[in-house]
Amino acid sequence: MKKYICALLTMCLLTSCNGWFFQPSPYNPPTPFLPPTRTPGIVSPTPIVIGNTATPVVASSTVVPSNTPFAAITNTPSATATATIAVPTPSIAVEVLGCNTSIDVTHGMGEVTNAFVTLKNTGNVDLTNLRATLNARDEGRVHPDKTVGLVSLPINYQVSIKLTVDSTYREETPIQIEVIADGGLFQRVGADSCLDIGLLAPNPDALNTPIPLNP
Repeated sequence: MKKYICALLTMCLLTSCNGWFFQPSPYNPPTPFLPPTRTPGIVSPTPIVIGNTATPVVASSTVVPSNTPFAAITNTPSATATATIAVPTPSIAVEVLGCNTSIDVTHGMGEVTNAFVTLKNTGNVDLTNLRATLNARDEGRVHPDKTVGLVSLPINYQVSIKLTVDSTYREETPIQIEVIADGGLFQRVGADSCLDIGLLAPNPDALNTPIPLNP
């Protein structure tokens, strides 16, 4: 019995160094597997900037109220503005439409030559007291319709007239038309032989009546 107690004490002394009854082997157990740790992503409100600058461009519109009334717009003319004054330029165009001959019994004349003429006011002022006179190289007595007068011919208007002279029977009759107004002589238009107007003579009811150049 004593031997058994001694043996038990000896075993207790030998194990008192590390506290293990049975000495563990020098084998180190493997480190248990742990899943890799992941650092959670940080969500940042910083905007994505495209370009070479990191400063975001912010468009802003600020309205500052003001009690100042709006300035009134006036039509004050510029001091450098100059008025353009049109220079009065009277001008007239004379067109001989043609001629014909007839017998004037009313005035006791034989053959007479009638010239049909159109006067056009091509200037920038109204023409007043116009007088158109027909002259012929073989003219006899003065015919009452040798000269036709018009009180006025407005700008851009035209008028057709009929002038008559006493002429020699069956002879060529060179003619000349002279136009005069308040400003003096305008022009003379001549024809060595006035062509027969035939059926193209103006309507007698439309003579001496001014009409627009471009009706």
